[in-house]
Amino acid sequence: MKWFSIAKVAVLAMPLVLVSCSSHKKTVKEPVQMTSEVKSKVDFLTSVKGNAQTAKFMTSKVKFSVEVGPQKLTLTGNLKMKRDDVIRLQLMAFGFVEAGRIELTKDYVLIMDRINKQYLKAPWMSVDFLRNSGLNFNTIQALFWNELFRPNQASAEKDSRDSLAAYNVLESGDDMIISMEHGKMDYSWLVSKEAALIRMANILYKDRFNGNTQLNWDYDQFEKLNKSLFPRKHGITLATPEKEVKLGMTLNYIGAETEWETRTEISNKYREVTVDEILRRFMAL
Repeated sequence: MKWFSIAKVAVLAMPLVLVSCSSHKKTVKEPVQMTSEVKSKVDFLTSVKGNAQTAKFMTSKVKFSVEVGPQKLTLTGNLKMKRDDVIRLQLMAFGFVEAGRIELTKDYVLIMDRINKQYLKAPWMSVDFLRNSGLNFNTIQALFWNELFRPNQASAEKDSRDSLAAYNVLESGDDMIISMEHGKMDYSWLVSKEAALIRMANILYKDRFNGNTQLNWDYDQFEKLNKSLFPRKHGITLATPEKEVKLGMTLNYIGAETEWETRTEISNKYREVTVDEILRRFMAL
């Protein structure tokens, strides 16, 4: 696989990793009886939620690795996030040439292939595999920010003690396993018992006919950011019945820059492509 082909994987794989699992609508549940066991569980979940970042902005240089089968590639890049507004990942070739850009907002998904001067920009609900999945911007934001989430939850929603009680919590050695099941979806988080820090998030889509799809997001090397700890190392694995893609992000020089444009202007030199074309290119690599 040539360098440019692997670079295309880096550009195409991230959004596919982020949207390859599906979820279902929430069901209305009766209020939970607060027994001592339930109260203990809710208190722990409250501690986990309390470790969430309060920063509005987060920016960082990134060392980005892509692994597809025996092929591996390391790139550098930039991660820029503004809470409840945008997640932008820029991938650089040779350290100074932008090879691709992924920009996720509440309104649209933008994938830019700088090498071939083409792009995809579409509202979340107009893309079939996004509309059918129900995996929204707020879920993806929680994964990037190392936070607990509820499927289809709007960021403005506050977790009540009843809603926290809907999670399952199981002790496992020095960790706690938090989980929730929705239809064909299983969500789980591995959380350190003492520090209440999320060390892993897992989303599993169960399909007995076509095979399961699983997204695993590992967090490591926590450092102080504002008043909370934040992971410098993110390991992302997407496993489908056809192939496995591994993505790694190591954050360096984490900061909170605010002076940057939160929306990308697309030059008329770029050609717009379809989701189907993006998927075909990815599956052919």
